[in-house]
Amino acid sequence: MLLVVAGVIINNNNKVLISKRPEGKHLSNLWEFPGGKIKKGETPEKALERELKEELDISINTDKLKPITFASHSYKEFHLLMPLFLCEQWGGNVKPMENQEIRWIEPEAIINYPMPPADKPLIKNLINWLEYNYSILKKAR
Repeated sequence: MLLVVAGVIINNNNKVLISKRPEGKHLSNLWEFPGGKIKKGETPEKALERELKEELDISINTDKLKPITFASHSYKEFHLLMPLFLCEQWGGNVKPMENQEIRWIEPEAIINYPMPPADKPLIKNLINWLEYNYSILKKAR
């Protein structure tokens, strides 16, 4: 069982951040939501805080994260369990720190980007969640 966490970073223009896995990494050249492995003793929220700092050089307040959905997927080598959180607020300027390509895209455009098998089921849930909740969330900012 591999525990990982991912974040949907959404900006003031209602665009979502995705990043491309660098050449040489497992599942390279596929697009994903930022995040990574949960270390022993970490909560998913704390792991996401650490990963976003390492990958994008941004700071987040874990109390402001909103859980959206999760993925449970069996790869040949391991089973992956991944909660997905919405992150609307962060400190710093988003910049790729691990030679990854990043893009801000419309949420509906996610279907046009090849993603790892574990991420694919998240797309429909994410789009449905944003359509249902996002206007309410935006007013609450």
